[in-house]
Amino acid sequence: MFKSLYEKIVSQISAADIEADTRDAAVRLATAVLMVDVALVDSSFDEAEFDRMLDLIKRQFGLGTQEAADLINAANAKADEHVSTQELTELLNEHLDQDEKARVVQLLWSIAYSDGQLDKYEDSLVLKVSNLLGVSSEQVERLKHETDTATGDAQR
Repeated sequence: MFKSLYEKIVSQISAADIEADTRDAAVRLATAVLMVDVALVDSSFDEAEFDRMLDLIKRQFGLGTQEAADLINAANAKADEHVSTQELTELLNEHLDQDEKARVVQLLWSIAYSDGQLDKYEDSLVLKVSNLLGVSSEQVERLKHETDTATGDAQR
């Protein structure tokens, strides 16, 4: 009896861990695909954007350099498959709280500003994603300003 109860508990914990791992992997990939989309929307994905994305992904998700590079490559492949922004944001809406959604928006602004200038297409895409994630326009503008200021300071 105790053995079967133990096995049942272990299997439930393992299933919860697998679900959490799957959820985390899906959130990481969806976020990275959106980051790649922002980097590519101006038809220029340069080394500065890649390096910035690599650094952001490493810090945001606690990944090593190779894991982060693999995630970017997987995200780039997904972006090539034309996964819709709507699908990605639905997944994020399902699994993230408001603060986490705002962090995704901040990551997107960081990619948009990583080359030192904000392209109108990058701006439009980040605003669209922000809206789909339900991040308030006031918060979006604050995050945009903070990122612009931080990027400008870092490049001086």
